[in-house]
Amino acid sequence: MVAHARPDLKAGWLQGGEAARGGRGADAAGPGLMGRRLYLPRMTDCGAEALAAALRSVGIDAMVLPPSDSRTLELGARHLAGEECLPAKVTLGDFLRVVETPGFDPGKTAFMMATTEGPCRFGQYVPYLRKVFRDLGYPEIMVVSPSSGDGYRQVGASGPDFTRTAWRGFVASDILRKLLLRTRPYERAPGAADAAYALSLRELCATLESPRLTHRERLEALVAALIRIRDRFRGLPAGYERGRLLIGIQGEIFCRMNDFSNDHLIRRLEACGGEAWLSDISEWVWYCNNHQEHCLRRDGRRFSLAMLRAKIRDRIQHADELALRASFVEDFRGYEDPADIEEVLRAGDAYLPQAGAAGEMVMSAGKVDYFFRKGVDGIIDISPFSCMNGIVSEALYPRQSQEHAGIPIKNFYFDGKGGDLTDDLEIFLELARAYQRRKPHPRRHPSCFP
Repeated sequence: MVAHARPDLKAGWLQGGEAARGGRGADAAGPGLMGRRLYLPRMTDCGAEALAAALRSVGIDAMVLPPSDSRTLELGARHLAGEECLPAKVTLGDFLRVVETPGFDPGKTAFMMATTEGPCRFGQYVPYLRKVFRDLGYPEIMVVSPSSGDGYRQVGASGPDFTRTAWRGFVASDILRKLLLRTRPYERAPGAADAAYALSLRELCATLESPRLTHRERLEALVAALIRIRDRFRGLPAGYERGRLLIGIQGEIFCRMNDFSNDHLIRRLEACGGEAWLSDISEWVWYCNNHQEHCLRRDGRRFSLAMLRAKIRDRIQHADELALRASFVEDFRGYEDPADIEEVLRAGDAYLPQAGAAGEMVMSAGKVDYFFRKGVDGIIDISPFSCMNGIVSEALYPRQSQEHAGIPIKNFYFDGKGGDLTDDLEIFLELARAYQRRKPHPRRHPSCFP
């Protein structure tokens, strides 16, 4: 059975039980980052911006890399062998665009890159980035990956405050993205939803980056900001209509969340008459938490300090998530996320048992059943070309489709070369329309639909 990268390390910097501690954010960054600007990959616009704001709240000069372009791919390809997956080319290329900017100072620059263990090539990103910078003559560039494993040393004494603010930022950014994708296909004035999204993201980040707030004060400010954002989207002129195809989107996390990497597939889907339900970031964090606890039980540490910390972390994250989502029950009726990630994992066990595999492929196997029962009209898997997750998942989908009333499932692979996806999307949506007429689980709609 194929095994993927260890997810508990891939999201390790949100694994710390220390996030339970209350208190006020400090102004001092970790000593290694003092005087440096920290650049974050643009895995997803709102999620990356929220993370940067959380870092700024504890005194770190953080910003998200500019949107990728053709220069990104050119620079990335220049330093790769050509066999690497697309996220490697995009992240490396975006970092190198910073290096070539006028006035660049390697001694005042740092790049954030998560890391992992296991057979996935993602685990090689950090050492390879360091090698490229050394080869270019910039050994003083920092490549950081803060985690609970190093006590958040690179973030400084405010690490626990940062991780809790970052978690809230991810949940809030997931809410904002969901509002955008739920509204944009129905807007009466083209561009109105995108404009509301951009304004709301700035408002959200301003709330997240405010220093010296207690956890309670920051939560109250975030809830108030999200209510204003909710009302802004509710006020947009929109022609909600039943019958538009709802398509679940899953797959490899970077490629599905990064619009440049997936060639803006969701916008293309909307232009062809579909609506996207995108699997979000917080879902992945819940999976990582679950996987960590599974490993502790497997290793005979069911009753251990590490398990106690994990349970405290889960309790706090659940409480924060419930508080942030409480004002959106009606807005997201029919788009509810799993109440417990175990629901998804149990459904996937029949196709890809967790004991033999891990990562996005496990989530994708279980999410087919979840999307099916929520009444979507089709499922799209977005993955980089040659990605192990996509290949394994694609092998499972024919059986899953057959055992789920024939729901159409299609893989889209991306290598950065572009191409017109319209024909493939329209063919897929025709299959989705045929399925829509006979699907066993009807879709639920919010009250804004007639």
